This record gives sequence, C-alpha cells and structure tokens, in this order.
Amino acid sequence: MIRRPRQTAAKAVNYRNEESDLFDSCEEGEEWKPPEPKQKAPGRITRAPAAGEKKTAAKRPAKEPKEPKAPKEPKVPKVTRVPKPRAPRKCPKTEGVKCVKDSKVSVLPATKRKNLDEDNKHEIVKHSEFPVEGKTENSATSIKMKEERVSFFVSEPIGAHEGPSIALDGLRPKKEEVEEDFRFDEPCLKKQKTSDTRLGHTSALPSSEAQTLRNDLNMNWDLIEVLSTLTCVEPWVCANITMLLREENTVPFMVRYRKEMINHMDADAVRDVQLVYEELCVLSKKTQSVINTMRKDGVLTAELEQNLRSCRSADELDHVYSPYKKGSKLSKARRAKELGLEGAAIGLIDSPHTLDLNTWVKPGTKGLSSVEEVATGVEHILADMIAKDPETLTYVKTLCENSFVTIQSAVSKSALKEKEQEKSEEGHKQAGPHHNKNKDVDKFHLYFDFTCNIQRIQPHQTLAINRGESLKILTVKVNIPDRVKNDFIKWCINNRWRTKTFARDEIRLIIKNAVEDSYKRLILPFLTRGYRTKLTAAAEKQSIVMFVQNLRRRLLVCPVRGCVLLGVDPGFRHGCKLAFLSPTSQILHTDVVYLHNSRQQKEAEKLRQLIAKYSCTKVVIGNGTACRETESFFADLISRRFFHPLDVSYCITNEAGASIYSVSPEAVKEMPDLDPNLRSAVSIGRRVQDPLAELVKIDPKHIGIGTYQHDVSAGALKAALDSVVQECVSFVGVDINICSETLMRHVAGLNAGRARSIAEWREQNGPFVNREQLKLVKGMGPKTYQQCAGFIRINPQTLHRAAATPHPVPSLPEKPAVKKGKGKTCVNTPASFDPLDQTCIHPESYHVAQSFLSFVGGSADQIGTAGLQQSVESKVSSSSVEELAAMVGTTPETLKLIIDGLTQPPGFDIRQRTRLKY
Repeated sequence: MIRRPRQTAAKAVNYRNEESDLFDSCEEGEEWKPPEPKQKAPGRITRAPAAGEKKTAAKRPAKEPKEPKAPKEPKVPKVTRVPKPRAPRKCPKTEGVKCVKDSKVSVLPATKRKNLDEDNKHEIVKHSEFPVEGKTENSATSIKMKEERVSFFVSEPIGAHEGPSIALDGLRPKKEEVEEDFRFDEPCLKKQKTSDTRLGHTSALPSSEAQTLRNDLNMNWDLIEVLSTLTCVEPWVCANITMLLREENTVPFMVRYRKEMINHMDADAVRDVQLVYEELCVLSKKTQSVINTMRKDGVLTAELEQNLRSCRSADELDHVYSPYKKGSKLSKARRAKELGLEGAAIGLIDSPHTLDLNTWVKPGTKGLSSVEEVATGVEHILADMIAKDPETLTYVKTLCENSFVTIQSAVSKSALKEKEQEKSEEGHKQAGPHHNKNKDVDKFHLYFDFTCNIQRIQPHQTLAINRGESLKILTVKVNIPDRVKNDFIKWCINNRWRTKTFARDEIRLIIKNAVEDSYKRLILPFLTRGYRTKLTAAAEKQSIVMFVQNLRRRLLVCPVRGCVLLGVDPGFRHGCKLAFLSPTSQILHTDVVYLHNSRQQKEAEKLRQLIAKYSCTKVVIGNGTACRETESFFADLISRRFFHPLDVSYCITNEAGASIYSVSPEAVKEMPDLDPNLRSAVSIGRRVQDPLAELVKIDPKHIGIGTYQHDVSAGALKAALDSVVQECVSFVGVDINICSETLMRHVAGLNAGRARSIAEWREQNGPFVNREQLKLVKGMGPKTYQQCAGFIRINPQTLHRAAATPHPVPSLPEKPAVKKGKGKTCVNTPASFDPLDQTCIHPESYHVAQSFLSFVGGSADQIGTAGLQQSVESKVSSSSVEELAAMVGTTPETLKLIIDGLTQPPGFDIRQRTRLKY
C-alpha cells in the first residue's frame, strides 16, 4: 500500500546577524535606491526552515533513549552565537481537485492536514489526484515498502501577503509559530552550529589540505571560519563541502552519497554554503583586481591594502574603494589630503599640545589661506577617518541594534498631484494614460502612511515599498533615534577619538565638529543605505525561497499512470482542444470540439465515441478560459452516465506555461505536425501523467509559482530554480532507456551536450543494458559518470521492450573497448544486466551491496521481494546498522542507502509518498 507522508514539525533555527557587512557604499550624501535586478552572479539563497519553537544552539533532538550516565563534572558555560530568525512560512488553503464519476456527481474528499501551531485553528486542504483503483489499505498481501532516503523536503505552496505584518526575516530572535512540514524521510538535522560532536561516521579534511583552503583566497580572514560564521555550519562541515565543491561534485550527489561528510545536511543547506563560498571567491578576485588598479594609480598604501583584504563582503569593499574610483568626484577628505593636511590631522590626535595650525596656513592657496580653512580641512580628514574606522562603525551599529529604528513610507508629492488631476478629470470623463497610472497609485494605499520597526517588517512589505519607490509613488526613509547620535558623539569624544595628550579648547572643538560632521554627512547615510540594502537582500532571498518551495511541490506531484488519459484545453470561440494519450504518454488522437454553442448534443456524441474508442477513463481539464463551463459540461454528462459502461472521472490542473511551451522549439521538435493549440492539450494531459517529465520542458518562471518575480535578481532566481529542478529529477531518478533528452539534461552531472550524446548513442546502439555502458558515451568522463550514475536507472521491463524493437542491441565484448574521441581510455563494459542498476545504490558501493546480500543469505535477483525484505529486517533487528556496517566495511549512511535500495520494490517512485489517502 502507499504510505502517507510522514508529518514532521521541524523546529526553527533562530539567527542573529553579528556580522554587519551588508552595507552599500556610495558618494557622500547620496540617497539609497532600490537595486536593479541583477543578471549575473546569483546571490546566496537562504532557505526558510519550518517555523517552530525557540531552541538553543546546544540542543539536538535525540533519536533513541540514552542509557543513564555517570554525573558529569560542572563545566564552564559556553557562550553560543544566537542565530537570526527566519520568517515563518504561511500556507494558504488550496482547492482540492474535484472528481466526478458516472453514477453520480461526486467530489473527492480532499484530505486535510492540521497545522501544528498552538491553537490548531488553520487547516490546509491538500491537492488530491485521481483515485487509485485496485488498491486497498487492509490488503493482507500488501508489502510494507521502505521509502527511499532522500534529503530534501516538499513544502506547501506559499503565497505573498500584501497586508502589513509584524515579523522580520532576519534581524532579531523572536518566537515563531510551529508549522508542519514533511520530508521524504526523517527530518534532516538543521544546519545549526551546535557542538563539535559529529553524527555517525564523519570525515574531516587533513590539516594540510584545510590550511591550503584557508590561504587560497589570499585574504586576511580564514575562509573556513568566515564560511562557518555566515552559514552557521560547523567548520569541519564547511571544510568538507568546500573540498567536495572544488572536486566538482554536485549538490544531489553530496546529499545522497556523501552524507557522513556533510553531517546529513539537506540540499538547501548545502546550497547555502555553496553560494556563500562562491560569493567569497568572487570577493577575493574583485579585491585583487581593486588592489592592482589602485597600485597602478599610485594610491595604494600598505594600510589601505590591509583594509581591502579584511573586507568580508562586496559592500564593505565598495565602501573602502569608492573614494578612489576613477571618474568619481573627490571627497572633501581627499581634497584636504591633497593640500597636505593629513599630517595635521594625525598630529591633532597624537600630540595636540604641539600642533600649531598657523604653521599650515599658506596665503593665496585655496583651502589654506586662513586658520579657519585649515581647521575645516582637518575636520574633513578626521570625519573621513571616523566614518571608516571599524571599531567606530561597530559601536554605532551596536547602538542602532539596541534602539527602535523604523522604516517609514509616505505618498510622494508627484503621486498626490496625479490623484488630484484624476479627480479633476473625472467630471470630463477623460480616461487615458493617467487613469492607468492612478490605478497603480491606489495599489500602494497601504503604504501611504506606513511605519514599521525594521526588526518586524515582512519581506513582501519591503518589496512592495521598493516597487512603489521605484515608480515614484512612495517616498521612503529610515528613522534612527537622536539618542544614537548623542551617545555616539559622547563615546567618540571621550573614548575612541580622545586626544592622547592635553588639548586646548580650539582643538577639542575641531574634534567635536569632526565627529558631528562625520555622523551627519557620512555615517547616518551609510547606516540608512545599509538597512535598506539588508532588508532588500533578505526580502529577495525570501521571495526566491518561496519560488523554490512551490516549484519543488509542483514537480513532485504523484504521477497518474496505467490508463488512457484525455487532455482538454478549454476555450469558447476556438473550441476545446482534445488530446488522447496512451499510458506511456504517446499521442493517440487529437481533435477539436465546440462544447459551448448550439451544437452541444452533436459534439457530446462525438466525444462519447472517441472516449469509447480509446477506452479513456480520466479527463484532465486546464484551468484557463472556459474552465468552469467545460467542467460543468463534463459533470452533467457523467452524472447522466453518458459514457456508460466506462467509469469516467475528471480533474482540473494548472495550465500555466502550456501556451508558451506549445510554440517553443522543444515542442516543435517533439510534435512537428501538430497545431500549437493541440500541443497545449497534450501538455495539459502529460502534466498529470508525469508532472516532473513535462514541467522540466517549461521555463520555471512561466509556471506561475511565486510573486514579485521581476523585483528580484533574475540570475539568482534562475540559478535557484534550475538547481531545484536538478534535485527533483536526480532524486526521483530517470529510466535511461525511455526518458527524453530534455529530462536527461537535468540529471546531476549531465548537461545539454552530454544528454544529446546519450540520446544519440541510444539511437545508434539500442538500449543501455547496464550503467557501465554509459562510459562508452562521448563526453562521459570518470567524474561525470560518478555524479550521474546513481540517479540513472536501468529498468528491466523497459529494457526488454526496447530490445524487442528492430533496433539491434550491440553485443559488447568482455575485453576492454576503445572509446573514440580525444582523451578517451579503455573501459571494461560487461554486456549483462545487473539487477543493482535498477536501484538507488551507487556503482561505487556495488561490492558492499554484494557482501551484504551474502551476509543476509540473499541474491541480487531477489531485490524488492518480500523474502529479501524479511531477511534484511531480521538482520537489522538482531544487530544495529552500525555493527552491520562495520562487518561489511562501510559507513552506516551507505549501508542504510543500500538497505533501502535492496528492499524497495521494482519501479519504486518517491513521488508516491506525496499522494494523500482519501
């Protein structure tokens, strides 16, 4: 029987930003503006974990009851870093799919899951598919299936909420609601810095290799330490992930086959580390380029180079480098330094009792003609020094964190004038371009007088405010309390920038003026830009997380197989397009019927003949134009038993992107003789037969899976969505002998060129008999084979069907075969089928699987049978997995994966776990 997905409530990981390094830099007094969507260098994408209760960084859920231990000696409490919180995800209710049968109009009861919050008030209606015929829960012969252990989860679709709220993604820990989520296996351990205890068998880098990684970027900070701080992942895990990435391992491969090295992290967490590592590498290259440029310009000093190499983000680097950029206006401090006043500024702090400003006066020289001008130049240099001093910036940021900083938006004067103009034109009934503009103005009425603490503002509110500001409808400002200014000035004068010796009153006045000028002219705009940049970055990341989660759920909907299916693209004027599809998604017949005019009875009779001819029992209707009218038509016919004796049912599916796909080169290549409208009907039907195989043909941004799509970085969004598609395709697995070239290119380790080479080899030589034959394909090197082999299946049923076709299967010798192409070596390619090739077990572990089979008294031919499952379960119950792993010479993680592969039935699909019982 099909097991219901395990329901888990993962606890939230609270984060607190200790490294305030997300600050933009620009010229003095320059206003912050929402950044334009970037086309390059995708930014780091954070994953929003399921919301839950607070927990400290030292706690970890125990899997098994522990034996009583001797009392431990008291230890000095360790101060742990408090991570920053992530906004809880809210799941709107979704409509269940209606299904109508012949005897009467009935709606399939959609299974509801209660959200595990404190009140248990909100319920989520899950999407249900067609009923599974011939399957009962209480069947005595049913076999309890082992689910494949994969480390990614399927979350509920998340919609954006436009109303004001009081939660912030990322600045201060707060209690979050508990939200239910479920994974394809036990919940993965959070990427939280807990302790140095490692789970199971772990593998850390040698000290020499780890030191090489630390010094590779040629920066003043430790790569592994910074990576661990920014991602809240243990340093040894960061070192292992970095090494695996440098060895060109893909994220799906690491998550499934290198669990002990990454501490059982899931794919989203590993990708977070990967993106941060890539950002740090880009930062290192940019820093070196800036240093080379400044050295050529002759403005580089040893101290400045150290400051540049100490930057931990691109924003910090720009802040230090901006005064020295070519073409930028000279700052007041640089103009004063060019006049030679830097020595006076340094002397004012170090030895003010010996400083005489009169000696710096040069009559006739602009900026040095009087003592007042000299004092002003010294003030500008000191203000610049104060604004770029790390200790000073850290202190002022701490003051802001302990203060009530708010972001405020109001309607702009230009928008008010447009609204007044609209009211004056209402009497003349003039509707034109101004009318559309004013409609946009009304969309932002929630933010005409909006104030919120930056600690509590929601990500979607940040994106809405930024959009309104870019349209010049809103004006935005950050309000920092005056108490911050007063405390900052006192601290600077009395502590950080206090003169080393006694100073006269005029010297102390210069320092006070410099501190006030630095705060008002440099530090305050710097803080404002920093808050806006940080809020925007957090909001974009949360928006991308929403896209990722919704796309993952769409791709992992359980397929409906084993029946002829009718795809219907509804329409009024151009009729309803029909496409009859075989159980293997082959096109049997296409037609057009006009169900919404006076010829309904004639068209209904034609429809009945076609359904009877192809024995079709499932109808899939797109949710576009005329959807409800077409649904009513089919519901009426089914309720009258019009298709008797066939038991027909229908469902409604999302057709977003079907029209775009129908005119794409991929659709033209696949269905060259079909009209684009009929291609849409084919796509709609195939989305239910195999959602994953069909939706990978469509650009994810056209599937309609999120909001604020055009307000986030296009490059970051595309990279995130492409990686999720790769994960889903890889973890589900592909049958190499029947999968399309489009689906194949999304397997981990493969790309468009390698997928084309595999398809060409399959056409020329027949079906693949085993995984080893992949090594004969052009462009398939050892690394590529290692990454993709575990995600490719050789199904014996499809292999026999393909072998029965006129295409001859090549008889390959047991001796080494020479591969054609540059750099190819001899490869041993056995010609026999290996039963392990149909499982999730990687070829590198075949010898371990064979040893384990011999140990339990089974054989590879018994894979998926009840007898082998009982033998394995008896061994595991008598001995722990750790003991068995030591006997066969492997790690417990690898042995668990082998046990799953041996006990899962043939053709097992992890997407079956997403089907709900009803």
